Amino acid sequence: MPVVRSLLETDLYKFTMWQALLHSHPGAHGEYEFRCRNEPAYPLAELKDEVERELDHLCSMMFLEEEVEYLRSLRFIKSDFADFLTLFRFQRKFITVETDGPHLRIRAAGPIVHVMGFEIFVLYIVNELYFRRFDRAVALAEARVRLQQKIDEFRAFGREAPRANSFEFFDFGVRRRFSGEWHDEVVATLARELPQYFKGTSNVYLARKYNLVPIGTMAHEYLQAHQAFGVRLRDFQKMALEDWVQEYRGDLGTALTDVVGMDAFLSDFDLYFAKLFDGLRHDSGDPVAWGEKALAHYARLRIDARTKRLVFSDALTVPKALSLYRHFADRVMTGFGIGTKLTNDTPYPAINIVMKLVRCNGQAVAKLSDEPGKSQCTDATFIAYLRQVFDHSEA
Repeated sequence: MPVVRSLLETDLYKFTMWQALLHSHPGAHGEYEFRCRNEPAYPLAELKDEVERELDHLCSMMFLEEEVEYLRSLRFIKSDFADFLTLFRFQRKFITVETDGPHLRIRAAGPIVHVMGFEIFVLYIVNELYFRRFDRAVALAEARVRLQQKIDEFRAFGREAPRANSFEFFDFGVRRRFSGEWHDEVVATLARELPQYFKGTSNVYLARKYNLVPIGTMAHEYLQAHQAFGVRLRDFQKMALEDWVQEYRGDLGTALTDVVGMDAFLSDFDLYFAKLFDGLRHDSGDPVAWGEKALAHYARLRIDARTKRLVFSDALTVPKALSLYRHFADRVMTGFGIGTKLTNDTPYPAINIVMKLVRCNGQAVAKLSDEPGKSQCTDATFIAYLRQVFDHSEA
């Protein structure tokens, strides 16, 4: 069976960024590169032929009419973007698969509105093909035990004294899941067993299937692309946030903070943006220190943090999410996006794969993370310049 079941089966933020860039920068050119951050059990280069076949299948697919109508039903999706999707097909000429010794090299390059969508599909294609070589029965038997343990943890948590704000978590696990079938089972089980806590999924296909809220706003690539859109580099975050406000006008109000680090983000996140955005999303660095910085920033701006939300999404486990909730829940609304530890918690170690925007409009773009190992750029000169502009020390 092909890995990709539907073009709707991707993260919601792919659609929201896609629409924003189609409207504001339709002619932009992007280059994305795949890499694995840890050591797999066998060389990913062995998957090359299978990945090629899966990409051929992906590029034969189109959005179904009922899928486009579902997207139209989301109030922030505009009619011209939905019309664009009825015509859209991935172009095979824009993506290549090669090997470099044991490594798999996948590169997508072309108009950004034609190549940005490849990322999530490539990641879960590679992930599922990788895990098909392991014992499926053993993996799923243990995965079901661990899922039940998570459900039991949440039920035990439910006996604690209530806090000022309720606990909510979401599935963010599409890109590194064990398989599509297991992802489906996880989401269905959580929706059935924990409706008081489980409030949505980033997987638009499963959100539609199970009548859940699709979750997501923006990712790093959206802000990174603005480094190449002609504005002074020091102002790219403000430009990206302003473009978002103009596109969505109050919807999708969670801003991602770690493209050049939290301190640099907060220096741009002035009273105007702090009032317009509903909250912030954490994706690297110490989450407690990050959250305290966010609360202190709101306090300096004389904004009541109890009206805002902090969303945590960096390598979360259930115990870590509950610990962060206990720390912050009486001062601010919270949300927790749990990924790999929901959809790929098996006896077999997950692979840490990413596919990132590395160039836009012919120039390098970069992410300067608050966490060692997460910074990304293919141009040492540009990343040094970016660090200097934002006074960002080496992590």
